[in-house]
Amino acid sequence: MLRIVVSGAYGRMGREVMKAVWKSEDMELVGAVDSAGAGIDAGTLFEAGEIGVLLENNLAEALQRWRPDVAVDFTTPHAVYQNTITCLKCGVRPVVGTTGMDAGQIQEIIDLSEKAGLGGLIAPNFAIGAVLMIKFAAEAARHMPHVEIIELHHDQKIDAPSGTSIKTAEAISEQRGDFQQGLANEVEKITGARGGEFGGGIRIHSVRLPGLVAHQEVIFGGLGQTLTIRHDSFNRESFMPGVLVGVRKAMHLERVVYGLEKLLFD
Repeated sequence: MLRIVVSGAYGRMGREVMKAVWKSEDMELVGAVDSAGAGIDAGTLFEAGEIGVLLENNLAEALQRWRPDVAVDFTTPHAVYQNTITCLKCGVRPVVGTTGMDAGQIQEIIDLSEKAGLGGLIAPNFAIGAVLMIKFAAEAARHMPHVEIIELHHDQKIDAPSGTSIKTAEAISEQRGDFQQGLANEVEKITGARGGEFGGGIRIHSVRLPGLVAHQEVIFGGLGQTLTIRHDSFNRESFMPGVLVGVRKAMHLERVVYGLEKLLFD
């Protein structure tokens, strides 16, 4: 039985993770951490009733007390880096769905985990369909290198562009090599109208609106044709199969890996 602590337990993703862990036959929810809701029984947050697991607001103390196998983090871009470092220092495998860490921070975590011999996962998106979208987009880029990305999320998402769109752009760039797209003399009449520019001229456009959850289009253009690859998550439950895969496979890794595809396809 895998012992799990959920960090960010009071949030919408945290509640969904706790419910998925609670329903899983090979996992036990032993702790719940959040800066809000201290003292609340975690079970009341996902309609399980009281289960005897109370929310705490100190991650390090919770990890030392409950000694979990894995800590799942869905917190905020401002907290995730230090939370992940705390997990590793406490000897706990991190499975991280919070976006906002830069490449240097991710690499530092990977290096630290390798020294500690602790597996884990940092994944911009846990929806298996989204991971497939990235894989298909990378393949398409070999044949249609002109591409732009539109990512759409709920209006409470703090960071932009999304981690998924950045991961998509990275995968596409690996296939395109030194290819450069776009007009050198392009003029924006309104600053930001063309979106954020990733390497090689790939443009990423971020939409934030109520009613959305997590969506992305990768649009390729070629001579007389376009190709659109799209993924939609209509609820947070869509991420849970990927989260549970990450938790289970983290136990067999000796370092943190970046991207759910590393566990699905490698």
